[in-house]
Amino acid sequence: MRKNIAILGSTGSIGCNALDVIESLGDPYRAIALSGHRQTDKLLEQVRRHRPAAVAITDESIEDANIDQIRKLGVKLYRGPEALIQIVERDDVDVVLAAVVGAAGLPPVLAAVKAGKGLALANKESLVVAGSLLVPECRKRGIEILPVDSEHSAIFQAIHCGQTKEIRRLILTASGGPFRKATRQQIENATLADALNHPTWRMGNKITIDSATMFNKALEIIEACWLFDLPPEKVEVVIHPESVVHSMVEFVDNSVIAQLGPPDMRTPIQYALTYPDRTEGISRRLDLSQAFTLNFEPPDFERFPALKLAYDVARMGGTAGAVLNAAKEAAVDAFIGGHVSFGEISRLVGLTIDAHQLEATPTLDELLAADQWARKQVQTLIADRRDESMLKFPKPGKIPV
Repeated sequence: MRKNIAILGSTGSIGCNALDVIESLGDPYRAIALSGHRQTDKLLEQVRRHRPAAVAITDESIEDANIDQIRKLGVKLYRGPEALIQIVERDDVDVVLAAVVGAAGLPPVLAAVKAGKGLALANKESLVVAGSLLVPECRKRGIEILPVDSEHSAIFQAIHCGQTKEIRRLILTASGGPFRKATRQQIENATLADALNHPTWRMGNKITIDSATMFNKALEIIEACWLFDLPPEKVEVVIHPESVVHSMVEFVDNSVIAQLGPPDMRTPIQYALTYPDRTEGISRRLDLSQAFTLNFEPPDFERFPALKLAYDVARMGGTAGAVLNAAKEAAVDAFIGGHVSFGEISRLVGLTIDAHQLEATPTLDELLAADQWARKQVQTLIADRRDESMLKFPKPGKIPV
């Protein structure tokens, strides 16, 4: 059966790994369409190697020799903010692998579902921002969301060992990032280089900073609620620095089913593309001939308040997810730009959520409006930071488990 795959965000870490997987799988898998934002040199290299039928470049301000070379290779070239939507709506696209980072990935994901395409989802923001729209749309069209995040892929695999009514809890593992053992003061004053020094994964700057604040895990909590139709009280987080156990499911009979493997994103990518089948893979194998130790510890909600915010937002629903995600993106941009401290990222997000008037059953326009409002609110808070005490964050409460 033909599987022509459009990779949204092919120049990023997930996209590059996906191309490796597709190349190794061979026929009938083909990367039919690729997209990038600014890395035209890498995109040109990918086009030469994989020969897609179409390419999208979302930054329409770029016009360089690489783009001229892409045109000369005979591919259909799409430009600008609508390019991703045009890509996913093509008749020759069967599956969309959504690996664009941030809320920018939401419109093409919704368009892909409405066009009846298969969906392999690495863009967690689509569910965090618009799970209330995306999940019903998928159900209406009989489209199963195949998770690419290693944690949600692990749960997706383990969950098949029982029924939804038999699940006691989902257990998302987290590496703990570069600040797992840092004091609150060290986290508060961390530099950009500190935040980018992830001990396990190699990812883009924004995703790595999200790991350092644990906002990546915060988004995954909300994503898991939508993906597996469970309340936040049934989703927990455990710190697991080795990143070998990618997540677990505990059933009512006290059985815990886990998915294990070395930290290699090619495993969940391949499973999402070949599901329900499994094929020979190119990811690293778990070497049990060598002794090693697996460690687990509870997360610290005081040092990582992003987790507390995630549970609050998951319970609130409505536009809260859009506000959390947008505020987080704006605060991270401000940190990268040197305008706020690392510790202020979570506080800015919390204050923005507190100031938001929740819309319980939002439309897409209302979600996008909430996104824009949150970004502006973060900038307002930064600009109006005359009183340093305004960014004091309240002590997190105990998270019910």
